[in-house]
Amino acid sequence: MNQVKNRLITFLLCWQVVLSCAAAGPHKFTQVEQQQIFVATPGLFSRSNAFSVDFSALGKADYSFPLPVGKARVVNGQYLEIETTKGDAVKAMFAGTVRLSRQTVYGNTVVVRHDNGLETVYGYNAQNLVKVGDRVRAGQTVAIVGTKDGQARSIVAILVNGAWVNPETVLDAGSHRVIRQTLTFQKDGNYVKVASSGSSRKRGITSLDPDDAQDDPFERSSAFELDLEKIEKQHWSYPLPGSRVISPYGGKRSHGGVDIKTKPNDEILAAFDGVVTRSGPYFGYGNCIVIRHAYGFETLYSHQSKNFVKVGDRVKAGQVIGLTGRTGRATTEHLHFETHFKGRRFNPAILFDHASKQLQAATLRLDKSGRVSSKKH
Repeated sequence: MNQVKNRLITFLLCWQVVLSCAAAGPHKFTQVEQQQIFVATPGLFSRSNAFSVDFSALGKADYSFPLPVGKARVVNGQYLEIETTKGDAVKAMFAGTVRLSRQTVYGNTVVVRHDNGLETVYGYNAQNLVKVGDRVRAGQTVAIVGTKDGQARSIVAILVNGAWVNPETVLDAGSHRVIRQTLTFQKDGNYVKVASSGSSRKRGITSLDPDDAQDDPFERSSAFELDLEKIEKQHWSYPLPGSRVISPYGGKRSHGGVDIKTKPNDEILAAFDGVVTRSGPYFGYGNCIVIRHAYGFETLYSHQSKNFVKVGDRVKAGQVIGLTGRTGRATTEHLHFETHFKGRRFNPAILFDHASKQLQAATLRLDKSGRVSSKKH
């Protein structure tokens, strides 16, 4: 009788395990998965000992840097530490399902298991805004940034099968851009090896600072390509953050730039590193500034109430160069912003996405004659 009873208990226990495993599908997680950050992903290597992620195929809506305005650095090749402002929103890097949302050794922590097999960890949150099982899209707010060592900051890690992946393998911390490449993750015992194929990680041109310029590319060819995603974050800045476009480039009046507006006497920022070649009144432009950059690029800023730079000054991207005004032929306080290449105007929207205030995810083809064309990534 006892033997039959023991067999029945064993059967029931085994059946309970089967039911538990069946419940832990793609959108349900075991207690261990909901409690621990570093856990293996069930079934990740069940069909093969390797899988690949093609980051070059990602569209604009498929990826988001977790804190787009933050300053990021990689710590010990393990995670990103991103300094930002109090109350900033922490965003999901890719689409996926929330696996963990609780207090851990990293403070309030969110872990998202992504559809591509990776997981991302967001720590030191002031508040988690998602719960286990929630589906999130890339760029969706998952938490409010908290503090670490008295500074508003977040830590963000990338995991594969519960193990750290160096963030620099996947993205450029300086520009906040994902590296356009295919990564293969191969299980090797208790470890996961990472290999890149079709990588576009060759640095190429990373700034438009004339002091850092490489050899003149037109000495070798009549045209060359410039990948805007490779320009590092510290080497570019949208000239008037928080602005809106009130008059686009071109149109019926052949507008030579774009007019963007915030408020009177707002701070205007240098778009790239460079040297000031004009600063002062200039016909209908009013108070005007022209900055020369590398490879034949120039940017023009006009209608300022005041200029803060003079001819010959070397300026850094993001440096305040003047204040918005309505000098010259202007009916309202705004910034008229132009972009030139080898003396020819081109649409500033080829360089900047005016809505997101970011550089375009595009490669420019630059012709020796001054023609500029763009191919979106």
